[in-house]
Amino acid sequence: EVQLVESGGGLVQAGGSLRLSCAASGFTFDDYAIGWFRQAPGKEREGVSCISSSDGITYYADSVKGRFTISSDNAKNTVYLQIHSLKPEDTVVYYCAARRDYYCSGYADDYDYWGQGTQVTVSS
Repeated sequence: EVQLVESGGGLVQAGGSLRLSCAASGFTFDDYAIGWFRQAPGKEREGVSCISSSDGITYYADSVKGRFTISSDNAKNTVYLQIHSLKPEDTVVYYCAARRDYYCSGYADDYDYWGQGTQVTVSS
């Protein structure tokens, strides 16, 4: 059974940092690209970052470049998203997703499996 489990969300003050984790199981991790998306109420899911598990190539949306860092620990089948300088507008649910492809995509429809999401709330 494929599972993606996010953790690390919570309440943080503006300017603070968080590290989100996405633990994957049930598939060959190295054959997939793992992406992070976020979704605010009433809005479409937005791709923010992705990493190719096979070669570590990363992708960032322009809106998060410089504040978000994605990394992967293939021995643990886990992908991390470090978020710095959090802003109130970063208050959304973050999802990780797995795409059966070596290459990243910023489009939600390109992903095959999804986690349940983790809430990040940034107080001003």
